[in-house]
Amino acid sequence: MKVLANDGVSQTGIDALEKAGFEVITTKVAQEQLANYINSEQIDVVLVRSATTVRKEVIDACPSLKIIGRGGVGMDNIDVAYAREKGLHVINTPAASSASVAELVFAHLYGSVRFLYAANRDMPLDGDSKFKDLKKAYAKGTELRGKTLGIIGFGRIGQEVAKIAIGCGMNVIASDPFMEKASIDLSFFDGQSLSFTIETIAKEEILKQSDFITLHVPAQKEYVIGKDELALMKNGAGIVNAARGGVIDEVALIDALDKGKLSFAALDVFENEPKPAIQVLMNPRVSLTPHIGAATQQAQDRIGTELADQIISILK
Repeated sequence: MKVLANDGVSQTGIDALEKAGFEVITTKVAQEQLANYINSEQIDVVLVRSATTVRKEVIDACPSLKIIGRGGVGMDNIDVAYAREKGLHVINTPAASSASVAELVFAHLYGSVRFLYAANRDMPLDGDSKFKDLKKAYAKGTELRGKTLGIIGFGRIGQEVAKIAIGCGMNVIASDPFMEKASIDLSFFDGQSLSFTIETIAKEEILKQSDFITLHVPAQKEYVIGKDELALMKNGAGIVNAARGGVIDEVALIDALDKGKLSFAALDVFENEPKPAIQVLMNPRVSLTPHIGAATQQAQDRIGTELADQIISILK
């Protein structure tokens, strides 16, 4: 049986699948040629990440397909319900990348409260001629300890973010329409552990109370954070989006930054991927990464292994 990992898969995943007798193909097939390739090669399993979509047209055109797999959490690039109606298995790896995304959120938070996103732009240009000016400009950073972090979307990734925030001494509040509370378990290097219970509150309260907000929600038809929501936030607050492009109204966001309503934004995902709006890319108050939340070696190894285990379990 053949597996097409169209957006790549870790070597650990390849090794596990090949050991079980699968042929793994990592050739990158263009989206418009995907159905033809699946049919010509009689592909049984197609694995994708964010770049490739598997919509109704592909599903209908490819009778050999048995499994569609997404290396990650969200499956908005797959017509999941339709695929399952047609008898296909649709799998993903909801837990594998949670820690990696959570760490990136804090990389952005720490970098933003100390102006690293701006200093890293200015130092190569003016570090040798305006060192004292830059030192003065970036000397008013703030600590995360003691601040309130609001988490919108309190699933696996949101809870991983909460763990780091608690360890940093932050006050954590969370909003999620699908849960009333969550138990956050922290394990330490010496074998000790502590458990915290966080009860969710209304999103509006998160917006009003938080010094910083981080989003961990799936793609939606409407903005989760638009002009009205930004108006509710504290003056000088910061916001991080490492969830999905399109959950923040970027036009309203840039306006809030330019007017000083927000002190910074940090974006790993964008409304117009893979061509983010130039107004977003060039804004001096935005910390930027190119959709790399799950892109650590450890997360990709876990993703590959989890996908392989599920494929083997279903087809073997």
